[in-house]
Amino acid sequence: MRKEFCTPALVTYYKDPVMIVEGKMQYLWDEAGRRYLDAFGGIVTVSVGHCHPRVLAAVNTQNALLQHTTTIYLHPTIAQYAKKLASTFPKESGLTSVYFVNSGSDANDLAMLMARAHTGNFDFLALRNGYHGGSAAPMGLTAHSTWKFNTPQGFGVHHALLPDRYRGPCGYDDANAGVKYAADIADLIRTGTPGKIAGFIAEPMQGVGGVVEMPPGYLRAAYEHVRAAGGLCIADEVQTGFGRTGENFWGFQTVGGPGVYPDMVTMAKGIGNGCPLAAVVTRPEIAKSLTSRIHFNTFGGNPVSMAQGLATLEVLLDENYQAQAKSKGARLFAGLRDLQKKHPLIGDIRGRGLMCGVELVTDRTTKAHATQQCAAIFERCKDLGLFIGKGGLFGNVLRIKPPMCLSEADIDFMLTVLDVAIGDTERA
Repeated sequence: MRKEFCTPALVTYYKDPVMIVEGKMQYLWDEAGRRYLDAFGGIVTVSVGHCHPRVLAAVNTQNALLQHTTTIYLHPTIAQYAKKLASTFPKESGLTSVYFVNSGSDANDLAMLMARAHTGNFDFLALRNGYHGGSAAPMGLTAHSTWKFNTPQGFGVHHALLPDRYRGPCGYDDANAGVKYAADIADLIRTGTPGKIAGFIAEPMQGVGGVVEMPPGYLRAAYEHVRAAGGLCIADEVQTGFGRTGENFWGFQTVGGPGVYPDMVTMAKGIGNGCPLAAVVTRPEIAKSLTSRIHFNTFGGNPVSMAQGLATLEVLLDENYQAQAKSKGARLFAGLRDLQKKHPLIGDIRGRGLMCGVELVTDRTTKAHATQQCAAIFERCKDLGLFIGKGGLFGNVLRIKPPMCLSEADIDFMLTVLDVAIGDTERA
């Protein structure tokens, strides 16, 4: 029926697709009753666990009261949730104004509009290898040919050098790599724009691009160059937010360091533990720029979405998922480094907490992309009961981003499966 009645543009994982019919916390079941460990979290979306009882209770209660009303009327949960969400940002950042939308693409589209309206400038900077959405404006920010249709998009968008310490000119051993890579931002502003820009957007750790983490000092230096040109700095936290990196609640805190604050933060995925929910959080004076015209989102602030988002945030904070991501991530990364010593296919291990990328190469010297091997490992993991993701422009990065409720036993199982799958592929 899917082939007959649904768009053929739908992407299906695996040569033999899996039908998922049930989820409970970190586990999924297919129609035959087989259980899988979900180490991809619905593409980094299920943060506190599938069908978490507290989240379900909040949603069911709200569904029984009121399923929909728009922001033209007052409803208590949207304000309560916005206040709670704003409280997760450092007070010094001034990030207190919340606009709820429906997806990461929506959030980044809105951030572009807000930046252009506030600054009066048009040009935008983004990073090569970044992904920011599939609708028209965010597609222009995205820098993967595989995600960009041959249609008008990307007007005024310029892509800066990716600060990739594994493949770029400045490596992990260069303490000044961040500042050196950020110099390209200043050069791009001078040579590719009118000298004034609306904004710069970057993921603290690129998700779709293969978990490429911004080097220390990069965001601080890049933000300085952007603000000198009149632009606003936007942190795309669609994948890195809500404690997933372990060190801090927001990725920009982990990567940027003390005192480095964006002007806007976009978020989606883990914000709602699976519901269509996203947001842009910014300073009030920037948010006010939208009042010069009418701007409206029919489903932004929907009562059921607000109930699910608020319940998810309360669980994240009450059950200290950030600390769990840090401790369990440490176990995961230690195990992966042991596997790296054993398996020559593993070229680089990147990320923080429970946001992990394993880049596979056929030769550690040339760093040739192990695309076919990555696909084989990906399939083998599924056969062994483990769901992971894969990404990177060349499809050679294993992406491990599970619900943050998984146990240490789950981590050990994951490492065992990866050991078997990588070993089988190396021997093939």
